[in-house]
Formats: sequence, structure tokens, C-alpha cells
Amino acid sequence: MTTVAGVDSSTQSCKVVVCDAGTGAILRQAQAPHPAGTEVDPTAWWDALRTAGAGLLDSVDAIAVAAQQHGLVALDAAGTPVRDALLWNDVRSAEAAEELIAELGGPHAWANAVGSVPVAALTVAKLRWMADHEPELADRTAQVLLPHDYLTWRLRGEVGREPTTDRGDASGTGYWSPSNGEYREDLLALAFHGRTPALPRVLDPAESAGRTPSGALIAAGTGDNAGAALGLDIAEDDVVVSLGTSGTAFARSSRACADPSRAVSGFADATGAFLPLVCTLNAARVLTSTADLLGVDFRTLESLAARASPGANGVVLLPYLAGERTPNLPHATGSLHGLRPESMRPAIVARAAFEGMLCHLADALDHLTGIGVAPKRVLLVGGAARSPLVATIAAQVFGVTVTVPEPAEYVALGAARQAAWALSGAPRPPVWQTRTVTEIPAPPDDTLGRRIRTRYRRIRQEIHG
Repeated sequence: MTTVAGVDSSTQSCKVVVCDAGTGAILRQAQAPHPAGTEVDPTAWWDALRTAGAGLLDSVDAIAVAAQQHGLVALDAAGTPVRDALLWNDVRSAEAAEELIAELGGPHAWANAVGSVPVAALTVAKLRWMADHEPELADRTAQVLLPHDYLTWRLRGEVGREPTTDRGDASGTGYWSPSNGEYREDLLALAFHGRTPALPRVLDPAESAGRTPSGALIAAGTGDNAGAALGLDIAEDDVVVSLGTSGTAFARSSRACADPSRAVSGFADATGAFLPLVCTLNAARVLTSTADLLGVDFRTLESLAARASPGANGVVLLPYLAGERTPNLPHATGSLHGLRPESMRPAIVARAAFEGMLCHLADALDHLTGIGVAPKRVLLVGGAARSPLVATIAAQVFGVTVTVPEPAEYVALGAARQAAWALSGAPRPPVWQTRTVTEIPAPPDDTLGRRIRTRYRRIRQEIHG
């Protein structure tokens, strides 16, 4: 049997799945935690990969890594990190992003150049922050990688060799253009105050990055969202809403996207197409934080919310607990609105948390439809999607039928599928077994859902403009 491994190196942990290369059947899987925080020593990711992969990766025929997007891994000439990696959810670079937008001539100039307008998450903004605040470290930086690039490089066991990346992850840097497939080194120099460190070579979707010391082929790898899209095998009329700690809504498209509003990032995917995407900093964390507030576990929170009436008695939670990327409110905080004596009940607050999280993602869906995405179905994935109540409220708030695939590590599965593709040499990714799904139909009358969303938007407008 030919076997392949897929790695999901996320913000919180490293997950490894080993699959049958022909069918996609999961044979083995394991995971290991990552350190908490918004800056992390990159070697901790490598240690977690070795821990999770112990006994799993020794005999696979191919491997690929999908990892958290953006971030900044700055290495010196010897390949040693000059500082801890700045992660996508580190918002200290928010002002740097605004400066870069102005210096190039505004959001339209950035959207036309690289498909995305800088926000704190993008690597280009983190480079500017580093150049401004840590110039001596910027001077030592000989090359700049992304998290998946770093792990792919370490897997090769050839630290002195040229690193590689793929078009999906490169498109999230702010200095690589999805529309023409080239680095914009002028934007790199603009961000890094004239410095132009080496960048990884961008591989084609099914191209090999090399081999491990034991001989396994290493595929190009990609970013986590492109990995999930490949794992789910999405079509152009699908929209995926992923409810992890953060949230994403993305679709597959045959054409590049450029949205000057900065709501939609015009990324590339892992197949040669494109992946317009809306990212939020707050999704499942809204529910876990509310559970902590109420002193209950998640199952009890879900039970409380199910007992409250839809609309949460007029209580609205704006879920910007960690600042926010979309809308661009890096210094915002979460807030509860509409409280009255009769509504100050745990069940109502719990319901408001579920509805606030999903209204937030409904706005993300609207941004995608605003650039021409016309979904026939919404696929709901991520940890919070396993909650039946989340899926039910999502169908109500989104106003569409929601499809929930069976729980699986779709980012890691996408990486494994990419590894099988690179191993096969075929022109397209392998067709793997279909996974079961659950469908939650939209209510026949969407009046209530529209009322919930309208109230949410009114409060958001009043507070944040």
C-alpha cells in the first residue's frame, strides 16, 4: 500500500494524518500542542511535528505541510531565527499596515498589485513593524519564510538549501501577486525599508520540494485554508465557513480577486486556481470565552443557548474579543448590548454569543457575494461546526441550507491529498472517497434570521461606524 502523510501546523497544535494514497482512507493520526501566544519560536513547531509524527512518518511515501497563513519567520545567514515568529493574530503591526497603504497610494493600488490590502496579519505589515522597531534584527535577516515554508525546509534536512513555498501561501504575504505569479520585491523593499532578504522559490501545485532524509517525497505544501479547500474538494459554487478559534469564509474561483475594501483577500489556492477569502479573528473563541464567563463547559453553554428564544430577547454580542481583522478593528473589544433586567440571564447571554459569532460570519459571506461569488451550498467546518446548535442557527442566520461534513482534520487531509498528487505525477489531484455530510435546511421563512442580522448590523454600525 502506498501511504501519504498530511500535516496541519495550526496556531494551537500540530496534527498529522496518514492516508492510503489511492482512496484517502485515514490509517493513523496524532497531534501535539504548540505554545500559546502571538509570537512563537519556530523550532517549537518543528519539535511538535517530530512529536506528532513519531512512528507515523517513518514509512510514508510522501508528505506535505499545510500551516497557519501569514506570519513572519526571519532567519539569519546561518538559517537561525533572529527572533520568535510573529503570528498572523499578532496585531502590533496594525499601524504599519496603514502606513504601507498610504505609501503605495491607497487600497486600490495594493489590491491591483497583490490582490489584498495590508492588514496587521499580512507578512508585509510585520516586516514594516520589525524594520521600525527592531532595525538591528532586520539587518540580520537574510531570508523570510512562512510557517509552512519553515517546516517543509526542515523536513528536507537541508538547512543550507534554498527554501520553497507554494502559490497559496505566497499569496498571503502582501508581496507576491496571484494574478501574475511573481514576487513584488519592490513592495518587500518598501516594507523593510530598502532591505531585500531572500524569499523562498514558489513551486507549482504538484511540484516536489525535495525528499526527506529517509527518502519520502515532500510536496509543495500550502496555507491552512488552501489545504482545507483541497481536503474538502470544493467546487466553484461552494463556500466554506470554518469556525476555528478564528473564522474564515472562502470559495474557489477561476479568476483572481482584487478587493480594495480590504474585506476579501485575493489569495491563490493549492490547485492553480484562486481562493477569495474573508478572515475574522473571532469565531469559536466567542463561545469558549462565553462559557468561561458563565462558569460552564461547552455542552452546558449549548444547552443554555438552546433554551433561549431566537433573537436572544434583543441582546446582541459584538464578538471582537481579540480585536478584529474583518472589519478592520485591530484594537476593538467585545461588548454586549440590549441588556435589561429580564434579559440578564445565562441562557440569553449564551444565545447571544452563538448568534453574534454567526452574524459576524454572515457578514463574511456577504463580502464574498459582493465580489460575485454565488454559492449553491455553504460547508460548515471547524471545531464549533460539530455543535448541532451552531449548524441550526447558521442555517437560520445565513438564510441558506448548511452542509456539515463529517468531522475530520480537513487541513491535514488536504495536505495528504497534495502529497498523493505530487507522488502520482497526474495532472489533477486524486479523487478520494466521499465523506458523509449532514444537511440543515434553511427555514422556509427567513424573516426571523433577517431580523437577527439587521439588529446585529445596526448595533455594530452605531458602535463602530
